[in-house]
Amino acid sequence: MAAYLCPPSVIHGEHTVRTSQIVAEVRARHPHAPWAQRIDGIAASTGIEKRGWMLPLETAVAPGSGNGLPAAGPGPTREALAGKGFSEQDVDRVIAALEAMPAPQTVQERTAPAWAAVQSCGERAARGALQIAGLDAADVDCLITSHSTTPALPGLDVSLANRLPLRGDVMLLPATQWACIAGTRSLALAADLVAADPDRVVLVVIAEALSTTYQPADDTLESLIVRLLFADTAVAAVVTGRPTPASALRLDAAWHHTLPGTRDLHRLETREDGTHFVMDRRGPRAVQQTVTAMWEWLRLRYEDDPDSWHPDVLLAHPGGTRVLEYMEQTMPDGWPSGLLDHSRDSYTTGNRGGAAVFDIMRRAYDAGQERGSRAVLYAAAPGLTATALEGEWL
Repeated sequence: MAAYLCPPSVIHGEHTVRTSQIVAEVRARHPHAPWAQRIDGIAASTGIEKRGWMLPLETAVAPGSGNGLPAAGPGPTREALAGKGFSEQDVDRVIAALEAMPAPQTVQERTAPAWAAVQSCGERAARGALQIAGLDAADVDCLITSHSTTPALPGLDVSLANRLPLRGDVMLLPATQWACIAGTRSLALAADLVAADPDRVVLVVIAEALSTTYQPADDTLESLIVRLLFADTAVAAVVTGRPTPASALRLDAAWHHTLPGTRDLHRLETREDGTHFVMDRRGPRAVQQTVTAMWEWLRLRYEDDPDSWHPDVLLAHPGGTRVLEYMEQTMPDGWPSGLLDHSRDSYTTGNRGGAAVFDIMRRAYDAGQERGSRAVLYAAAPGLTATALEGEWL
């Protein structure tokens, strides 16, 4: 396989949103929710005190430009009310009340500013990755992108091709539905591309505005948890088929695993007021099954050296603390402690979805990994599907 990964560029959302702000907003909006009395404990259990968003919290919770009138408008509404026997005076009062009633933001109102921010942050991350690699936009042969929370066509790939700009013959590979797995799966695809042509230069860019899943009107416990978890991040990195002075990690093998019958456990739904991330409490258990399968892949890969081989760092997308705890509990005996320290550190400022693994790798790189130490990269996503890679620090 032998693909070479340069250190990633990471752009965090510039607007700091504290958990205390989210708790205050939710408590004021849903004072009688069944979980209202437990909100402080629920928030504390995430271990997240703040996260960066591409847009401020006030943007997410602002009302839309419309009002409570039906889409048909005041005329048909008046006729319908009059037809039900309402007096003209009563109709006037109802129409006035509906016109004064704020409506939630539409999909367009919520997504358009986020999509603009995704493109801007994605460009910054891409330029940073090229600078780290010592390359220019003209050197890129293939661009892989992912941005599952801001649907757009054309997508981030075409946007960046124009913004950077890239050559006209660059292969554009948008993967807008990879979500949490975008980090590892994009690297696996990039490794296949450079294996076919070692002189190829692949640029990977993942930009996620996960804050667009913050839906103020939702009063479910799952929606509360979604509000508390997500952060916005753009990341990028260069993958080459031959080592360069900037190469930090050699990728040696990739593994993929999909669990049948799990496509409804976690999912994005587009509704009238925007994108909703729907969680299922069975999700962590399903993710644990992919972790168990990954351990078996590594066992078979190193079955000739089972006693001495172990990774020196695990760059694991932390979908939640339960997944990280399960990974630690099920590691083979004798593996050192602290393999997930950088994953835990990343999670303290939010779940970054597909950008998480790149952020975790950057933290590991900045902390200084010894040459020759082994790394395992892992992520799972709605589907339920997982990809892992195994490699060596250079």
